[in-house]
Order: sequence, then structure tokens, then C-alpha cells
Amino acid sequence: MKFLAYIKHFKNKIQYTLRWFRYFPYRMHGVNIHPTSKIFKRAVVKQFPTKEGFISIGKHSIIFDNAMLLTYKGKIIIGDYCTVNPFTILYGHGGLTIGNGVRIAAHCVVIPSNHNYENPDLPIYLQGHIKKGITIEDDVWIGANCTILDGVIIGKGSIVAAGSVVTKSVEPYSIVAGVPARVIKRRNKN
Repeated sequence: MKFLAYIKHFKNKIQYTLRWFRYFPYRMHGVNIHPTSKIFKRAVVKQFPTKEGFISIGKHSIIFDNAMLLTYKGKIIIGDYCTVNPFTILYGHGGLTIGNGVRIAAHCVVIPSNHNYENPDLPIYLQGHIKKGITIEDDVWIGANCTILDGVIIGKGSIVAAGSVVTKSVEPYSIVAGVPARVIKRRNKN
């Protein structure tokens, strides 16, 4: 029995070492990925559109194929034991911080930036951006097809129902749903 445990431990060490070498080119471009995390080969994790900003991914996190993490001169920090599912886009504009144990389902968009639009005489694209940032605290579950907008804090232990658009901060242990997202229930913290 001890021999099998040793073999499993040795196999894990080899996998982590191979990932360290595979993720080395990311480190050269402002992306720090813990070797216990897994980034699928078709996931896009990079500084974009310029070589500014950075991305940090903690232990045992998984970024699935076709997910995109793009800095846009900002920062994206993902904690330990997180998953980012296919076709989800995480932008870094104004700063995105994701806690530990967060689950983000497929087809979500997290946008820590917003366009200025106050001057009707000037095209919107020339008016710049507002960048407040987004914080998603520990143990949050974000359902499929959700949009999280700038300036939002999603509290610890919260659930965002599928298809929701979160425009305001969510208190800890809340369940929100709808467009715009509203509290529909509270989780009991016993």
C-alpha cells in the first residue's frame, strides 16, 4: 500500500515539474501560474493588447479550453481551487480579484471597466473608461451566461443564478438572480 502511495506521489511530482516547464513562457510575459494548476491548451491567458498588467493563478485552479483571461493593462488575480469554464471571458482593465474556491460556469463575462459617455458631442470611444475593479470573494458560484459589471463586490459564499447581470455589490451568503440581479434568497450560515 505504501508503495502505491509513493508511486502516486512521484507521478504528481513529475506532472507538476512538467507543468512548471510548460508554464515558463507565461512567466516571461507577466503571467504567474502555480504548477498545481491546470491551464488547458486552448485557453487564452495573456497580457492583451499590450505587454502591461499581470495575471496570477493560485494552487489547484483550472482554466478550461476556450476561456479567455485578458489583462487590458490591468491585473487578474485568481485564488486557489478555482475553476473558469469554457467560453468565459475575464478582463483585467480596472483590476479583477477572485478569491479561493470560486466556480465560474461557461459563457460568463466579467468586465472591470465601463465607458465614459457623458459628452454627446464626442464619440464614446474617445471619452475614456471608468475603472473601479471587481472583487469576487471566497466560495462563490457564478452560474452560466452571467455578466458581472464594474465596481461590484460579490460577497463570500454567494451564488449568482444563470443568466444574471450583476450591476451592484452582493452581500455575503446571498443568492441573486435576474437582470439586473436582485437577492432572491439568503443562504443560512449555521
